[in-house]
Amino acid sequence: QVQLVESGGGSVQTGGSLRLSCAASVNTNSGFCMGWFRQAPGKEREEVALVDNIASPTYADSVKGRFTISTDNAKNTLDLQMNNLKPEDTAMYLCAARRYCRRGYCYCPRSYRDYDYWGQGTQVTVAS
Repeated sequence: QVQLVESGGGSVQTGGSLRLSCAASVNTNSGFCMGWFRQAPGKEREEVALVDNIASPTYADSVKGRFTISTDNAKNTLDLQMNNLKPEDTAMYLCAARRYCRRGYCYCPRSYRDYDYWGQGTQVTVAS
């Protein structure tokens, strides 16, 4: 069982920055896909940023150039640096993980439906 605990959310003005952190109970470079998703009220959960088993990142188009995902393997944390925040970034941000290889298939999916382990989430609110 993988446990994930997020921290670092809060309220900022448009253009501000926040840094989210996710503490994982597993080694972040031990064959897991890890990522950040977000969900706004009334909307479907969506991908924000992912890292694969070799820490190669992918980003949703809406956050490219503003958000940076990174891992600290010494601390087993997954961080998300969010700059130039916009009101449309307001959402609950959730850390997620799944094994890179399952049933003989090795890849990191981009859909939240394919992730098995979730944190409780941290709220990010961006005021206009």
